[in-house]
Amino acid sequence: MRLRVAGGDPAAVKVLAAAGAAAAPVQLEWGGAGAGGGAGGPCGPVLELRSGTRLFSANAICQFFFLARGEEPTDLTNQWLEWEATELQPAASAALYSQLVRGKKGPEGVEALGPLLAHMEQSLRRRGAAFLAGDTESVADVVVWGTLFPVLQDETSLPSELQALRTWFHHMTLSEACRKAADSILTPEALLEFKSYLQKQPPPCPAMEKATSNEPEEEEGSERALTEEEITAAAEAWDRGSAALPKPWQPQKPVLPVEGMRNVLITSALPYVNNVPHLGNIIGCVLSADAFARYCRLRNWNTLYVCGTDEYGTATETKAVEEGLTPQEICDKYNAIHADIYRWFDISFDFFGRTTTPSQTRIAQDIFQRLLARGFLLEDTVEQLRCEDCQRFLADRFVEGTCPFCSYEEARGDQCDKCGKLINAVELKKPQCKLCKSVPVVKPSRHLFLDLPKLEERLESWLEKSWAAGDWTANARYITRSWIRDGLKPRCITRDLKWGTPVPLDGFRDKVFYVWFDAPIGYLSITANYTEHWERWWKNPEQVELYNFMAKDNVPFHSVIFPCSLLGTEDNYTLVNHLIATEYLNYEDGKFSKSRGVGVFGDMAKDTGIPADIWRFYLLYVRPEGQDSAFSWSDLMLKNNSELLNNLGNFINRAGMFVCKFFGGAVPDMILTPDDKRLLARVTLELRQYHQLLEKVRIRDALRCILSISRHGNQYIQVNEPWKRIKGDEEDRQRAGTVTGVAVNMASLLAVMVQPYMPSVSLDIQRQLRIPPECCVLSHNFTCTLPAGHRVGTVSPLFQKLENDQVEALRKRFGGGQPADLPAEPQAKQSPPAPEAPGDPQLIQELTEEVAKQGNLVRQLKATKAEKAQVDTEVAKLLELKKQLAVAEGKSPEVPVPKGKRKK
Repeated sequence: MRLRVAGGDPAAVKVLAAAGAAAAPVQLEWGGAGAGGGAGGPCGPVLELRSGTRLFSANAICQFFFLARGEEPTDLTNQWLEWEATELQPAASAALYSQLVRGKKGPEGVEALGPLLAHMEQSLRRRGAAFLAGDTESVADVVVWGTLFPVLQDETSLPSELQALRTWFHHMTLSEACRKAADSILTPEALLEFKSYLQKQPPPCPAMEKATSNEPEEEEGSERALTEEEITAAAEAWDRGSAALPKPWQPQKPVLPVEGMRNVLITSALPYVNNVPHLGNIIGCVLSADAFARYCRLRNWNTLYVCGTDEYGTATETKAVEEGLTPQEICDKYNAIHADIYRWFDISFDFFGRTTTPSQTRIAQDIFQRLLARGFLLEDTVEQLRCEDCQRFLADRFVEGTCPFCSYEEARGDQCDKCGKLINAVELKKPQCKLCKSVPVVKPSRHLFLDLPKLEERLESWLEKSWAAGDWTANARYITRSWIRDGLKPRCITRDLKWGTPVPLDGFRDKVFYVWFDAPIGYLSITANYTEHWERWWKNPEQVELYNFMAKDNVPFHSVIFPCSLLGTEDNYTLVNHLIATEYLNYEDGKFSKSRGVGVFGDMAKDTGIPADIWRFYLLYVRPEGQDSAFSWSDLMLKNNSELLNNLGNFINRAGMFVCKFFGGAVPDMILTPDDKRLLARVTLELRQYHQLLEKVRIRDALRCILSISRHGNQYIQVNEPWKRIKGDEEDRQRAGTVTGVAVNMASLLAVMVQPYMPSVSLDIQRQLRIPPECCVLSHNFTCTLPAGHRVGTVSPLFQKLENDQVEALRKRFGGGQPADLPAEPQAKQSPPAPEAPGDPQLIQELTEEVAKQGNLVRQLKATKAEKAQVDTEVAKLLELKKQLAVAEGKSPEVPVPKGKRKK
């Protein structure tokens, strides 16, 4: 195993400490701050396993080290790790910024950590244990200590009253593994380098107040206490009913900006027309944008959502050669495929177009001419690769070779897919013509460049305003800064190709525009094909808010190159206000690969038998908002069966069924008790949190609010037992009616809240409960939209259970061929192969990784209270793998006793 860490990176402290504490056999590689990041700042640690798999999350690396030595985390350990990731890390980052950049010392420097340190103190005292999760040190102790230590190196900054915490922290700091990690990483020189990096970043924003707590082992009653004012206000809002809701806005067609309204223009990165999008492509762009567009419409914001296929450039030409078609035929074929896929996923484009149109040529050439007239273009000779056999210059994807930065052997002539760096084709090592495989030669060619240095001052002035007023994701800001920090350089905007927008300038008429100059202009031309009044959207920055959705690799083109092109025209273009970039979604333990048949691609999803709304829900549930995430078949099954079937679906179905079964299909009279009013206030808090998160485009996190409301609803029904009370006296029957009425109104609210995520499910709930159309709008208050006497329709289950056999079959179907160095997926009824020889390090490593992977699956099943038979099957696999590992290590292959069977 190779572990790469950067000096001065605080996240590396816990990783090195975990490696030392778990005695992990790692080969350590050092780099300065920013090593390997390519963006000029501290880069997180990377663990490369012998199988080739890489772990990028510091916490995942720490967990792997402890799992590899056989220490499986308990539920409490996992709770602490979740708390550290969601609560402690943001606060510690804010505290570190205060100390290193603002120069705050002592208690003032750790002010942001106050409530979290108090929580740790309380937990340690309450349990009377020496460590966070028990009497022995666990991965949770190392991870939490590693996050705190860079901030609390001076232990005197810890308040004296936190005695249990001080004792724990002092003990951890003195341990050999932690001490060595701190000494290795947090050197004075490294901290100076890190301080310099932090000074170029925006001040960390304090974490948004949460309506529910992520802290370990907190009971339901320990949620933020409700005030009497909140309870009273919630009851009053409920009483006002649907009359208090805003009237749903129905824009005219075509949708155009309306003075006095909030006008929201949404784009998602234009997908390349040359391939079929996989699940990662879909969540990174069109699905994320769709969820937000649907939310905007529910808020009565005047919203236009446009997208289309990006059809020019080398990607299309190379695909045409591969398939024996013309570039236009390729575009026609794949545009239809993309449109069908997005239609099945229920993506609510106002218009889905394409870039091979006269509008594209007209607008792109106009922008070019305006830049030329204002002196923002320059000419230069470029050394370029030329294939003598094909008699053509090899632009972008017509050449492949070894990346000069990371040595990836399949880098393209414009960018490396592995490290993400932009490349000039002549920089490639071992270049090869993709068409005929011959070795190209270097020859000169005249090209046009966008003079970015001349536009840099305008760009920075605009960015400052956009960042101050808009919501850019952290990775979008970081990537943009990394481009600007070292100074912008002229960017070539022409290519020696046939397929593209022609360059309207003598001496260059045999060339076309480079796709990354041309493609973002597609947003404008697609809107122009939607309405002749397109300039009311795109030359109206005073009235229009522009949201761009994309994966992080598209950021510099949307935050630097495209804005510079528009700024240079001096034509009052609408520029992006909110740039929303996701990280990457991986498939199981690796990447999507069409050629190897690995992963689910958009045209395959509908053939799985799983409804589109389930795909939407799960992809949005694991949306890679802050870090890379992974699609997992096991997790999809768990989330469907636990969150949708047993939580959300169970609650809505019960609420509707009680109305039908006990009250003849009519919502009963409701007499609210203080407990009911507290529930209204609790639901209102969740609803407002949902709004806060979605307004910040934290789509994944807002989904948790929906599931939390349905959990409150299930608990409310369970505690009050209306099925029993309906058989009692008049008072009990009245109570059953109130609980049923409140519950079905919660279901009505959820029908609207869930619409951005699962539009078909939302419509089903609306039909079943006969929710009036005027109630399908979102406010910030929970109101009674289904009053007493309202009649519901036929109620039926919303979700179907996913069975293990069904999911396993799908996993195999989309698993493709595994690389030779990866261990095969263990089979349920297959005898394990005997180890080659005791002590074989390669086999031990592979089995260790399989044990860790299977252990994670078992913990997930237990955490979600999966069926016992399913848990037992997976536990049996885990024990069998452990037995193989023991044999490989030369130990006795006795099957260990499952933890749950041991005596306390």
